[in-house]
Amino acid sequence: MAAGNPGDGLETSGQPDPERDRIADDQDRTSPVVDTAAEARDERAEARDERAEARDERAEARDLTVTRHDAGAASDRAEAASDRSEAAADRAAASLDRFASARERAVSSIDGLTGAHSRDAGLVELERETARAKRTGEPFLLAFVDVDYLKATNDSRGHAAGDQLLYQVADTIRANLRPYDLIVRFGGDEFVCGLLNVKLDEAAKRFMCVNANLAERQGASVTVGLAELEKDDSLQDLIARADAALYEERQQRPAAGPIS
Repeated sequence: MAAGNPGDGLETSGQPDPERDRIADDQDRTSPVVDTAAEARDERAEARDERAEARDERAEARDLTVTRHDAGAASDRAEAASDRSEAAADRAAASLDRFASARERAVSSIDGLTGAHSRDAGLVELERETARAKRTGEPFLLAFVDVDYLKATNDSRGHAAGDQLLYQVADTIRANLRPYDLIVRFGGDEFVCGLLNVKLDEAAKRFMCVNANLAERQGASVTVGLAELEKDDSLQDLIARADAALYEERQQRPAAGPIS
């Protein structure tokens, strides 16, 4: 067998290989480029990590802000609900106050003994009625009523009997007038009555019935002066004319004696 050439297919130790050296040189030249790209990627990755961390911090800050806002909004809503509750309580209390005030005014406008309007409240109502009559052109009549012998009744039978007489007079007047006619206790033994859309003759008949009822029930009487509202009258003018008519009536008609 012929001996093989030592150079065929075998790498001889210590001998240079031009192809291997070329490849190694290429690798050496390429490695710095690859390393630089990798470093650049690492830097970009670090930058991304930093941006991610910054975003996480911003997200946490937003979450805290939202939480604080939510807490503040919840507190505001609770305070608003409390304010609304207090406002409702205030309105309820105001309504009660108005009701109590209206009730007090109603009570104070009524004479406790006779149930007629008290003087001040009654005069206000009479002013309204006379103004309405002037505005509409309806007739309006005022009756000035004086209870006969009230002082003599008080002196002879006591003030309880006098009070009972006053109550009976007011009750009898109410029974003979219409429900909406005004009855005002003007003074101790005096009443003033306002009658809308009533003529003198009809009013005179009504008060004749009052006296007939009083004579039957109490043996008492009243003297009445009547006056019709005129265009230029004030309420004071009308009252004064009715009072003058009462004085004239008393001169012409003897009153019944005191209750025995």
